[in-house]
Amino acid sequence: MVYYNPKEWFSFIFKLNKADTLRELLPLIIAVSAYAGAVIYLLIDFWHLPDSSLLKKVSFVHQTVGFVLSLLLAFRINSAYDRWWEGRKVWGSLTNSSRNLAIKLKFLIGEEEWAFFNYLIPLYARVLRNHLRDIYIPEEQAFVVIDAEKHVPNQVASAIIGRVYGLNKQGIINPEQLFSVTAEITSFTDICGACERIRKTPIPFSYNVFIKKFIFTYIMTLPFTWAFEMKYLAIPIIGFVLFVFASIELLAEEIEDPFGYDANDLPLDNICENIQKHVGEILG
Repeated sequence: MVYYNPKEWFSFIFKLNKADTLRELLPLIIAVSAYAGAVIYLLIDFWHLPDSSLLKKVSFVHQTVGFVLSLLLAFRINSAYDRWWEGRKVWGSLTNSSRNLAIKLKFLIGEEEWAFFNYLIPLYARVLRNHLRDIYIPEEQAFVVIDAEKHVPNQVASAIIGRVYGLNKQGIINPEQLFSVTAEITSFTDICGACERIRKTPIPFSYNVFIKKFIFTYIMTLPFTWAFEMKYLAIPIIGFVLFVFASIELLAEEIEDPFGYDANDLPLDNICENIQKHVGEILG
């Protein structure tokens, strides 16, 4: 995730970073601009077509279609941002649940049990992060044996709840205390399910494809409607319009899955480090 000062907005105009869509779209912008130049040349200089009133009428239709397209793109980016923000909220809930669980256990169990939970609670955040990225990073299995072929977050959560239930059977945690602690552990699995729902439920295929086709058709027909009014000035303007519309679509595609490595994805590594730090301060 890119950290920045939102008040220094003027410097953003001249700064390029990995999240900037201009680098990715530049070849396409050049190709479309060349296409627009070829169309304008054929219409005006090669075929010497007169200023067509029919194309002027079509331009009004084009303006209406452009307005509808802008509404679709606004809905697209808003729906993608909702997924990004929901992902941030559930990871914030994981941070709070981890702290609350560590605080409760600190006063319910003996110090000899602290090391187990000091390792397993932050471990859950790390394995969930890796699970959402479809990777497995082996770690020292001091308190739990993990099978990488199975659902790793479930294995860690099972180890935590199993130890808590064992302490209940030993009489260290009474039933009322067990109910309080179980609520925090149960939230781990709820958070995992919410993240998997975001990760594995993309925007409907037909809707996604329709927007791309809509953008492509709109841009490819612009030279025919602007050729006689703007002539060759339409070339850079068409390139800019493509940049704006395609950038919105690319940004939406990036943030609708917020758990990866892209510049605009959630800072999961930092969140995991904070959970490790805060739990360690409580149960270290």
